[in-house]
Amino acid sequence: MSMSKEDLIRIIKDTAVIFGITLVAGLGLGFVYELTKEPIATQEAQAQADACAEVFKEINEAGVLDTVEELTFNPIEVNPAISEQLKNEDYNVAYVDSVYEAKKADGSLYGYVIGVTSTSGYGGNISFYMGVTLDSTLKGVSILSISETPGLGMNAEKVLVPQFRNRKLEEYKVVKTGAVSSDEIDAITSATITSNAVTNGVNTGARYFTILNEGGNE
Repeated sequence: MSMSKEDLIRIIKDTAVIFGITLVAGLGLGFVYELTKEPIATQEAQAQADACAEVFKEINEAGVLDTVEELTFNPIEVNPAISEQLKNEDYNVAYVDSVYEAKKADGSLYGYVIGVTSTSGYGGNISFYMGVTLDSTLKGVSILSISETPGLGMNAEKVLVPQFRNRKLEEYKVVKTGAVSSDEIDAITSATITSNAVTNGVNTGARYFTILNEGGNE
Protein backbone atom coordinates (compact mmCIF):
# COMPACT_ATOMS: atom_id res chain seq x y z
CA MET A 1 0.00 0.00 0.00
CA SER A 2 1.53 3.27 -1.12
CA MET A 3 1.72 6.31 1.17
CA SER A 4 -0.37 9.28 0.16
CA LYS A 5 1.09 12.73 -0.29
CA GLU A 6 -0.89 13.97 2.72
CA ASP A 7 0.50 11.19 4.94
CA LEU A 8 4.03 11.97 3.83
CA ILE A 9 3.58 15.67 4.57
CA ARG A 10 2.15 14.85 8.03
CA ILE A 11 5.10 12.58 8.86
CA ILE A 12 7.58 15.23 7.78
CA LYS A 13 5.80 17.85 9.90
CA ASP A 14 5.69 15.56 12.96
CA THR A 15 9.36 14.74 12.55
CA ALA A 16 10.21 18.42 12.27
CA VAL A 17 8.21 19.21 15.40
CA ILE A 18 9.92 16.44 17.40
CA PHE A 19 13.32 17.57 16.14
CA GLY A 20 12.54 21.15 17.10
CA ILE A 21 11.42 20.17 20.59
CA THR A 22 14.52 18.02 21.07
CA LEU A 23 16.79 20.80 19.83
CA VAL A 24 15.23 23.42 22.11
CA ALA A 25 15.37 21.04 25.10
CA GLY A 26 19.01 20.21 24.40
CA LEU A 27 19.96 23.87 24.08
CA GLY A 28 18.06 24.63 27.29
CA LEU A 29 19.83 21.89 29.22
CA GLY A 30 23.17 23.04 27.87
CA PHE A 31 22.42 26.62 28.94
CA VAL A 32 21.36 25.51 32.43
CA TYR A 33 24.50 23.37 32.76
CA GLU A 34 26.77 26.26 31.80
CA LEU A 35 24.86 28.56 34.12
CA THR A 36 25.11 26.24 37.14
CA LYS A 37 28.48 24.58 36.49
CA GLU A 38 30.60 27.23 38.21
CA PRO A 39 28.36 27.69 41.31
CA ILE A 40 28.20 23.89 41.77
CA ALA A 41 31.98 23.59 41.46
CA THR A 42 32.38 26.41 43.98
CA GLN A 43 30.02 24.72 46.43
CA GLU A 44 31.78 21.38 46.04
CA ALA A 45 35.17 23.00 46.61
CA GLN A 46 33.86 24.76 49.73
CA ALA A 47 32.35 21.54 51.07
CA GLN A 48 35.65 19.77 50.53
CA ALA A 49 37.58 22.55 52.28
CA ASP A 50 35.13 22.47 55.19
CA ALA A 51 35.56 18.69 55.52
CA CYS A 52 39.32 19.10 55.55
CA ALA A 53 39.19 21.91 58.11
CA GLU A 54 36.94 19.82 60.37
CA VAL A 55 39.73 17.37 61.20
CA PHE A 56 41.98 20.14 62.53
CA LYS A 57 39.46 21.79 64.85
CA GLU A 58 39.92 21.70 68.61
CA ILE A 59 37.48 21.84 71.50
CA ASN A 60 37.33 25.35 73.01
CA GLU A 61 36.47 26.37 76.57
CA ALA A 62 32.77 26.14 75.78
CA GLY A 63 33.18 22.53 74.72
CA VAL A 64 32.57 23.34 71.06
CA LEU A 65 34.84 22.46 68.16
CA ASP A 66 36.58 25.58 66.95
CA THR A 67 39.17 26.54 64.32
CA VAL A 68 42.50 27.40 65.96
CA GLU A 69 44.64 27.51 62.83
CA GLU A 70 43.51 29.00 59.52
CA LEU A 71 44.58 26.53 56.87
CA THR A 72 44.36 26.05 53.13
CA PHE A 73 44.26 22.63 51.54
CA ASN A 74 46.10 21.57 48.42
CA PRO A 75 45.33 18.14 46.93
CA ILE A 76 48.35 16.01 46.06
CA GLU A 77 48.55 12.68 44.29
CA VAL A 78 48.26 9.51 46.35
CA ASN A 79 51.69 7.91 46.18
CA PRO A 80 51.28 4.49 44.51
CA ALA A 81 54.59 3.24 45.94
CA ILE A 82 53.41 3.97 49.48
CA SER A 83 50.08 2.30 48.77
CA GLU A 84 51.90 -0.78 47.53
CA GLN A 85 54.13 -0.79 50.60
CA LEU A 86 51.04 -0.69 52.83
CA LYS A 87 49.66 -3.76 51.07
CA ASN A 88 52.95 -5.56 51.59
CA GLU A 89 52.75 -4.67 55.28
CA ASP A 90 49.28 -6.25 55.48
CA TYR A 91 47.27 -3.03 55.60
CA ASN A 92 44.68 -4.70 53.39
CA VAL A 93 41.31 -3.77 54.88
CA ALA A 94 41.54 -0.06 54.04
CA TYR A 95 43.21 2.20 51.52
CA VAL A 96 44.17 5.85 51.13
CA ASP A 97 42.21 7.48 48.33
CA SER A 98 43.09 11.17 48.73
CA VAL A 99 45.74 13.36 50.35
CA TYR A 100 45.80 17.12 50.97
CA GLU A 101 48.62 19.32 52.19
CA ALA A 102 47.41 21.55 55.01
CA LYS A 103 49.25 24.86 54.89
CA LYS A 104 49.26 27.78 57.28
CA ALA A 105 48.72 31.39 56.25
CA ASP A 106 52.47 31.92 55.81
CA GLY A 107 52.62 29.03 53.35
CA SER A 108 54.41 26.62 55.66
CA LEU A 109 53.28 23.01 55.83
CA TYR A 110 51.21 22.26 58.94
CA GLY A 111 50.28 18.66 58.21
CA TYR A 112 48.15 16.48 55.97
CA VAL A 113 44.54 15.52 55.50
CA ILE A 114 44.42 11.85 54.55
CA GLY A 115 41.29 10.40 53.02
CA VAL A 116 40.75 6.75 53.86
CA THR A 117 38.18 4.16 52.83
CA SER A 118 37.82 1.13 55.08
CA THR A 119 36.42 -1.89 53.27
CA SER A 120 35.57 -4.01 56.32
CA GLY A 121 32.52 -2.23 57.69
CA TYR A 122 29.47 -4.27 58.67
CA GLY A 123 27.25 -2.46 56.16
CA GLY A 124 29.84 -1.62 53.51
CA ASN A 125 32.68 0.83 53.01
CA ILE A 126 33.34 3.59 55.53
CA SER A 127 35.09 6.71 54.23
CA PHE A 128 36.61 9.44 56.37
CA TYR A 129 39.23 12.18 56.55
CA MET A 130 41.91 12.27 59.23
CA GLY A 131 44.12 15.25 60.00
CA VAL A 132 47.71 14.74 61.12
CA THR A 133 50.25 17.44 61.96
CA LEU A 134 53.94 17.20 61.15
CA ASP A 135 54.74 16.33 64.76
CA SER A 136 52.65 13.13 64.36
CA THR A 137 49.60 14.32 66.28
CA LEU A 138 46.27 12.96 65.11
CA LYS A 139 44.12 16.09 65.37
CA GLY A 140 40.84 14.51 64.40
CA VAL A 141 38.71 12.26 62.19
CA SER A 142 35.64 13.23 60.19
CA ILE A 143 33.40 10.52 58.70
CA LEU A 144 32.31 11.25 55.13
CA SER A 145 30.12 8.22 54.38
CA ILE A 146 28.92 5.29 56.45
CA SER A 147 26.01 2.85 56.18
CA GLU A 148 26.22 0.75 59.33
CA THR A 149 23.36 -0.53 61.50
CA PRO A 150 21.25 2.31 63.01
CA GLY A 151 21.72 2.56 66.76
CA LEU A 152 24.86 0.42 66.63
CA GLY A 153 27.57 1.00 64.02
CA MET A 154 26.00 4.31 63.05
CA ASN A 155 27.11 5.55 66.48
CA ALA A 156 30.66 5.75 65.13
CA GLU A 157 30.40 9.53 64.84
CA LYS A 158 29.38 9.84 68.47
CA VAL A 159 31.51 7.11 70.07
CA LEU A 160 34.63 6.61 67.94
CA VAL A 161 35.36 10.01 66.38
CA PRO A 162 35.89 11.84 69.71
CA GLN A 163 38.45 9.21 70.74
CA PHE A 164 40.66 10.05 67.78
CA ARG A 165 40.86 13.76 68.53
CA ASN A 166 44.17 15.36 69.46
CA ARG A 167 46.16 12.31 70.44
CA LYS A 168 49.55 10.80 69.69
CA LEU A 169 49.69 8.99 66.35
CA GLU A 170 50.27 5.29 66.88
CA GLU A 171 48.92 1.84 66.02
CA TYR A 172 45.54 1.68 67.74
CA LYS A 173 43.61 -1.37 68.87
CA VAL A 174 39.96 -1.84 69.82
CA VAL A 175 39.05 -2.99 73.32
CA LYS A 176 35.68 -3.87 74.84
CA THR A 177 36.53 -3.38 78.50
CA GLY A 178 37.44 0.30 78.49
CA ALA A 179 40.56 1.98 77.11
CA VAL A 180 43.35 2.29 79.67
CA SER A 181 46.36 3.05 77.47
CA SER A 182 47.07 5.60 74.76
CA ASP A 183 46.83 3.06 71.94
CA GLU A 184 43.41 1.69 72.92
CA ILE A 185 40.03 2.64 71.46
CA ASP A 186 36.75 1.84 73.22
CA ALA A 187 34.51 -0.23 70.96
CA ILE A 188 30.96 0.83 70.18
CA THR A 189 28.65 -1.39 72.24
CA SER A 190 27.55 -4.37 70.11
CA ALA A 191 29.35 -2.97 67.06
CA THR A 192 32.86 -4.36 67.22
CA ILE A 193 33.04 -4.85 63.45
CA THR A 194 32.41 -1.16 62.82
CA SER A 195 34.84 -0.19 65.57
CA ASN A 196 37.57 -2.32 64.04
CA ALA A 197 36.80 -1.08 60.53
CA VAL A 198 37.25 2.58 61.51
CA THR A 199 40.27 1.88 63.72
CA ASN A 200 42.01 -0.20 61.06
CA GLY A 201 41.34 2.58 58.59
CA VAL A 202 42.92 5.12 60.93
CA ASN A 203 45.92 2.82 61.33
CA THR A 204 46.26 2.62 57.55
CA GLY A 205 46.14 6.40 57.23
CA ALA A 206 48.61 6.78 60.09
CA ARG A 207 51.08 4.43 58.46
CA TYR A 208 50.71 6.23 55.14
CA PHE A 209 51.46 9.53 56.88
CA THR A 210 54.52 8.13 58.65
CA ILE A 211 56.06 6.90 55.40
CA LEU A 212 55.18 10.14 53.60
CA ASN A 213 56.48 12.35 56.42
CA GLU A 214 59.75 10.44 56.54
CA GLY A 215 60.22 11.01 52.83
CA GLY A 216 59.74 7.38 51.93
CA ASN A 217 59.05 6.14 48.39
CA GLU A 218 59.69 9.51 46.77
